[in-house]
Amino acid sequence: MRFRLPEERPEEPPTGYKIAHPMLSQDGTRAGFTGVSLGGSLPYGALDEARCAYGRRHRAPNRRCDCGFHCVHERAAAEGLLCTAEHRRAALLQVTVLGAYIRFEQGFRYARQRVRSMTVQPCGCGAAAARLADAGWGRPGWRALEGVCGTCGRGGGRAVVSLGRFAAVAGEGLRVVAEPPVSADPVASDPAASGLGLPELTAEAALLQARLDWFQSQLGRLRERD
Repeated sequence: MRFRLPEERPEEPPTGYKIAHPMLSQDGTRAGFTGVSLGGSLPYGALDEARCAYGRRHRAPNRRCDCGFHCVHERAAAEGLLCTAEHRRAALLQVTVLGAYIRFEQGFRYARQRVRSMTVQPCGCGAAAARLADAGWGRPGWRALEGVCGTCGRGGGRAVVSLGRFAAVAGEGLRVVAEPPVSADPVASDPAASGLGLPELTAEAALLQARLDWFQSQLGRLRERD
């Protein structure tokens, strides 16, 4: 006796979340993504159909294989994957699950998908990303990209593309947004929470003023030399 999985026929396609690395083709005419685990060697577009990562000819998702696109149900679960060291430069994707799918406790494995939005993580310096720059690795014919701020994205000889340009090249109505910058420790930035009173703050202000005066004097000497 064979047990069949219950069939679902939702009125609207399910929504899921995943992480991936944004990719740009060598000639800059195509934009896509590559996964962080199974199938990471196969870049895919904003609207694409899954292919078996093992080269088998069956359609994905196959119940006897683990091929197909993968995503989780909850945004928080996908964001948690960004905490690992090897995934911190990846982007967060919101996807629409299309075609046949298999539902699991944590997410879906499915045949087709449309990437609706991409959230780019902050630059390595902590500022919000303003561009996507060459990450220094890739796949044959594709360059991996990572978010950089306006300052870190200048110079260095790296190929850069704006967030809007990446969305336009990817097509399919993709929306690209930047994650807010990394905030400071709220306890350390709040004088009341850190226990600083008026005398301590006055002393800090005097120290900062002294440093500012020193910098101004150095700038004055440089101008006199010039």
